[in-house]
Amino acid sequence: MSIAALLALAPARKSGQVLAIPSICSAHPVVIATSFALGRARGTPVLIEATCNQVNHEGGYTGMTPADFRCFVLAIAQDEGFDPANLILGGDHLGPNPWTALPAADAMAKACDMVAAYAQAGFGKIHLDASMACLDDPTPLPDATIASRNAELAAVAEAHSPTPPVYIIGTEVPVPGGAWEEVEGLTPTPPEAALVTATLQHEAFKAAGIEAAFARVVGLVVQPGVEFGNENVVAYNRPAARDLVACLPKLPMLFEAHSTDYQTPQALADLVQDGFGILKVGPGLTFALREALYGLDHIADVLFPNHIPLRGTMEALMLQKPQHWAKYYHGTALHQQLQRHYSYSDRIRYYWTDPVASTAVAKLMALFDDESIPEPLISQHLGAAYCNVMTGQTAKTAPALLRAAVTRALTPYFDACYGAD
Repeated sequence: MSIAALLALAPARKSGQVLAIPSICSAHPVVIATSFALGRARGTPVLIEATCNQVNHEGGYTGMTPADFRCFVLAIAQDEGFDPANLILGGDHLGPNPWTALPAADAMAKACDMVAAYAQAGFGKIHLDASMACLDDPTPLPDATIASRNAELAAVAEAHSPTPPVYIIGTEVPVPGGAWEEVEGLTPTPPEAALVTATLQHEAFKAAGIEAAFARVVGLVVQPGVEFGNENVVAYNRPAARDLVACLPKLPMLFEAHSTDYQTPQALADLVQDGFGILKVGPGLTFALREALYGLDHIADVLFPNHIPLRGTMEALMLQKPQHWAKYYHGTALHQQLQRHYSYSDRIRYYWTDPVASTAVAKLMALFDDESIPEPLISQHLGAAYCNVMTGQTAKTAPALLRAAVTRALTPYFDACYGAD
């Protein structure tokens, strides 16, 4: 697994060449498989990332350690015929976030163990994020403290990585998974704040005795002014980000953009042109997957009289286990129900690995098997796929329609980063 594609981003920009890479932040096998299919078809690297809450040395909410996740992803790559030499594994928001209820010393000890596990498992891209306050910390946490803790984590990665990793720094990131409420608008990161972050982090690396590793900091996370709430999307405003973009020549790295889900193809292309060399996407892909599953569910209602709707199974499961949505979705009972299933933040994605959900999906897919679905029903319930079905680009089968939905959501990222196919 090579990180050469990431190391090349900033030098290419300095020489006038625009390079970028999509970052797929998902543990769903269909999303990962679709990413590999696109990468194989285009001959591009594929960057797959896991977050600190999703995957860590204690298992995370997926139940996977970094080594487990690596094996999981490599198995899908093999099934898809994707060369693992073109795979980059990343760890996102690696820091004390899962343990902020503990005193800082204890939370950082766990964060160090987690980073060591990521490093030992061969994750080549490490996002250092110690921005969150722990039990005995002041709020907000001072920038110098964040930088020092990030450097502590980087030193652990340096000591445990089989090959030197690349790093992402920066703490001004959108809420993982999207904002909790409707977002009216966002102010891009002030350029002076971006410059200070880079300077403080460089000084912290030097103080930790790992100054040479700072040359492998390939990305700075900033707020370009993009975000999505439960029911709305804040589009990239290129003029508003002009001052931030103008400071890029003063930095040795490019910008990394989080929460780019649901941006238009033109906005993604503009982000790349403006120096956002890493475009992160996650909920938008599983949102597309859920749309397709529910479309198939409605078709099954028509074709199979004894079908037990997937929608009802998921509703019962989420009500039984509300921990992944309850503090994020508000309003009336009806509004909360709508958000559970249809919110842009797509917190239903946390439930697809639950045995109840995975069994229900397997039963739904088994109903269709590989049989052709009537075209009028595809038009009615999976209309976005209809044109490609009619031109023969997408088969009229449930697995093909499911993959096609994720492909439509992911293709604009590949187009923005690598050019239209």
